[in-house]
Amino acid sequence: MSQITIFVACLVLIAGPAAAQSKGVIQKADDKWSETFNKGDATALAAMYTEDAYMLPPGAEMMKGRHAIAVFWGQQMQQIGDVKCTALDVKPLGRNAPPQDGALKYAVVWEKVGREWELLQDIWNTNK
Repeated sequence: MSQITIFVACLVLIAGPAAAQSKGVIQKADDKWSETFNKGDATALAAMYTEDAYMLPPGAEMMKGRHAIAVFWGQQMQQIGDVKCTALDVKPLGRNAPPQDGALKYAVVWEKVGREWELLQDIWNTNK
């Protein structure tokens, strides 16, 4: 695996109780995601996503569901390593929240399922 370090600037969009919408909580989830990716465990990484999660990777079809997400990340793990995600901002989403605008490089939606935060949506784009 190549030793490419990726620092991803994230605008993290989450749904759930306002008290749980702290940057620290989301950063811990991002850290767990990065650690799991860097270990090369695509199945464990996909388990961090909700059952109905989808991803919109650049240059590829939409990935829907944990199995497709595991296959995609398993292939990516063969090409890149030392991934680190950094949450720059956390904005609440919900029925009463106003729309949020922003220039994004990477955006995820974390959803609280029971006591755990799981990824619901995952999209990223390059400067190209």
